[in-house]
Amino acid sequence: MVPTKTAMDIGSRARHFDKIQSIIEEYGATESALIPILQKVQAEYRYLPEEILTFVATALQLPPATVYGVATFYAQFSLEPKGKYVVRVCDGTACHVRKNAALIAALKKRLGLADGETTTEDMRFTLEIVSCIGACALAPAIVIDGKVHGQMTAEKAIKALDELEAAEKEEK
Repeated sequence: MVPTKTAMDIGSRARHFDKIQSIIEEYGATESALIPILQKVQAEYRYLPEEILTFVATALQLPPATVYGVATFYAQFSLEPKGKYVVRVCDGTACHVRKNAALIAALKKRLGLADGETTTEDMRFTLEIVSCIGACALAPAIVIDGKVHGQMTAEKAIKALDELEAAEKEEK
């Protein structure tokens, strides 16, 4: 299922809530299960829709603010739809001084992202600028779909995206 950038339509709500209910049953309707439940929802939808956060809060008998607080505290969670592939560009000190700005500009251009946009219209790619990916020795570094790529240039970053897309086409 590919999420859209709009809220769920009324016709699909029941199907979504049935799926969420099965996730809750899998982990148990307890406060201690909140993070695993949100992780599973995030994996399923690639973000945490507001309607689902409210549903989870009700099912676990928690204040909605508690569920929202957990969803916004941890960086692994997103309240906005993400693309199938997430590209993270490190903006830590080591990467910044090694000119990661060129990487960011090249990736935005390659993905067709305007200022303020992070996800492509087709929901295939999300570009995130992150404080650190823990690969300072490889600076400048990016992570594409969970794989670290170090000593990146704009050209290498574009090539990595092209290779990902080529591999995706071969799988089809």
